Order: sequence, then C-alpha cells, then structure tokens
Amino acid sequence: MSIIKPFKGIRPPKEFVKEVASRPYDVLNSEEARAEATEKSLLHITKPEIDFASGTDEHTQAVYDKAVENFKKWQKNGWLVPEKKEMYYVYAQTMNGRTQYGLVACANVDDYMNGIIKKHELTRKDKEEDRMKHVRINNANIEPVFFSYPAVAEVDEIVNKIIKNPPMYDFVTSEGFGHHFWLIDDDATIKRITEIFATKVPYLYVADGHHRTAAAALVGNEKKQKNPNHTGKEEYNYFLAVIFPDNQLKIIDYNRVIKDLNGLTSAQLVEKLKVNFDVTDKGTDIYKPAKLHEFSMYIDGKWYSLNAKPGTYNDNDPIGALDVTILSNLILDQVLGIKDLRTDKRIDFVGGIRGLGELKKRVDSGEMKVAFALYAVSMKQLITIADTGNIMPPKTTWFEPKLRSGLVIHSLE
Repeated sequence: MSIIKPFKGIRPPKEFVKEVASRPYDVLNSEEARAEATEKSLLHITKPEIDFASGTDEHTQAVYDKAVENFKKWQKNGWLVPEKKEMYYVYAQTMNGRTQYGLVACANVDDYMNGIIKKHELTRKDKEEDRMKHVRINNANIEPVFFSYPAVAEVDEIVNKIIKNPPMYDFVTSEGFGHHFWLIDDDATIKRITEIFATKVPYLYVADGHHRTAAAALVGNEKKQKNPNHTGKEEYNYFLAVIFPDNQLKIIDYNRVIKDLNGLTSAQLVEKLKVNFDVTDKGTDIYKPAKLHEFSMYIDGKWYSLNAKPGTYNDNDPIGALDVTILSNLILDQVLGIKDLRTDKRIDFVGGIRGLGELKKRVDSGEMKVAFALYAVSMKQLITIADTGNIMPPKTTWFEPKLRSGLVIHSLE
C-alpha cells in the first residue's frame, strides 16, 4: 500500500503567489524563462541560469549555487514563508471549464525504490543527475511531481468538503488556466487521509515528471545510505507530489512531424501506407482522429485519415496496442526509416495542447514535410502498462495543464 505524509510546506503569501508561481523548469528553455521571469518568479530558483549572461551553461556549479542563493533570498524577503505545522493541501486546476482536484502530499522514497510508485517511461541519466544536483544543493523539493492513484470515494468526499471553503490561492495564468489551492490543517482529517492511502491505495503512478521523481527519490536514498543513524522518519525519506484520482485526469495527444519522406514522393508514401492502413482523403480542413488505431496525416496541403487494418496490431499486448507503437513500427520505421525516436533528428514532437493547426503550420512553412496526429492514450492504458512492468515509447503522453511550481515547497531538513 502507499505511504504518504503531511509536511511543513514553504509557500508564498497570498499577495505574491501569482508572481512567484511559475511553469515547470522543463517546459520552457532558458531564453523563454528569462523573458517570462519577473522579480519574484520561482524561475530564478528552478532555472537560475537566467540570472547569468545569455548562453551560460546551466549545468555549471555557479548556476546551481545561484539557485541556493535565490532560495535563501526568497525566504529572507518573505516571498516564501515556512508553515508552522504539517498539513496536506488540495491543488485544483481548471482548463476549458473542466477542473481536476489533486492532493498535495509527500510520497515515500522507499515506495519508489520498491515499485509501489510505478512509472511508464524511461529516464535519462543526465537529466536525472541535473535535478539530483538541484535537490541536493537546495536540500528541498522545489517543484512537485505529478502522480495519479486509483480513485477512492472517501478521498473525494474529503476533498469536496474542503473546497466548500474559500481557497487560499485562486488565480488564472496567462494561458487561461485556473489554479486553486486549499489548506488541510485539521488533525483528524490529516490522520484519516494518511490511513486511507495506507489501506486503500495499493499503488501510485507517475503521470508526469519522471526525471524529477527519480531525482527526488534517489537523493533521499543517498541520504539514507550516508546516515548511520537512519530511522526512516527523517524528512529526506519523502518527496513532494500532487496526486490526482485517475478518473479525473485526461491525457492529451502527442503528435509527430517529420522533416523528409525518406526519398519517397508524397504519392509513393500514400501508396505504401495503403498496405497496412485504410487511407481516406479528408481534404483541406483539419482532421482529428476520432478513435483508437485511427491516425490523421497532413501532407501537401491535405489531410488523410489512416485506419490501421485488423491484424496489424495486437490489442492483447499493452505496448503493441498503443497507437504510438503502431505509428512507430508501421510508418516511421518501415516506411520513413526512423528507427530511434530519442536520437533521430528528422523527427520532432508536438504536444496536443498546441492543436493540430500547429502541425499544419510546420508543414506549410516547409520546415517539415509530413505530420501525423494520434488519438490520445487513456489513463487505463497508462495504468495497464505500468502494472505490467512495461515502458511506453518516448513522447507518448502529454498532460495539461502543467502543475504550477512554487505554490508549496518541501524542505528535506
């Protein structure tokens, strides 16, 4: 079963929260962060290279040291203030009129090491090490990770009761997404939440933030190994997470654009695709896939529907049934010669939040030759893959809205 605990958060006063809160470190590059960050923005801590000259290597020791300096400065200036007691929080996000409610808690390091916290993506060691340095040097989880869990009615009831009160934070970002935040400081409620997860929630699932999750857990495990007096109760045994019930989350499509046709003409590509797909010309209007195993393709100003033929996929295989697998095997590999999605420079990935108009734009500009849109993965598919110990292909899931960093921080002290 899952171990979670309340914690003494470090968070901004209400009047500063909208300026302090920032997008996660990994959804914008250094120049975008430099342009976006205002005086109090958490980006000065999560992406401290923005306080140096443009082009500065973000992995130098001076940059990590700047994160620590800024973290201390934000606390000294009262832009981040520590709580007086341990508590949980409710963090809700609203996009397009739909709201999802997550519990902000500390997850357990041993649960990650022992597979109680399940993942569905591979991580890269260089990215892990970057965030590990950031956690080590600040001795804190500055940004939360995004988890899911099998929904439990009693947790929903507790959350529904909490959100009847006015939120501590309530603001809308420039993207038009609403962010709402409540404190859970009642001792009996805190105790019951901990008990529910320990008795009714067998697993937690990493939805988004695999590198941050790995980094946080590995640093906690390091501290455990180095402490001869380790008891298991130290704060470093836990890391910051926002945990959403699985029935409230919706995964957005994650699409592909390709630079060339591997020596084929457009007509030859269409003919080759007919071997494994029923291909239908949909004209010039944007066409979005409507069901599993249907794709849309944009090339030469026209959209096509591609329906995978029976026998070209295996719905009994959690990985083989994924549309990203079908696309990768039958089109990207067999037809376009793209073997490794992680390293091939001929392919790029576009989150569905940008819309299919972004695919059209990149092809029409001449930057890319063809685009493929996919039907979004379901939470059921994600959980099945994690439960069976499988790993999804790269760039399969896109969650939106992203968690806002800076609403609350977890200190390892």
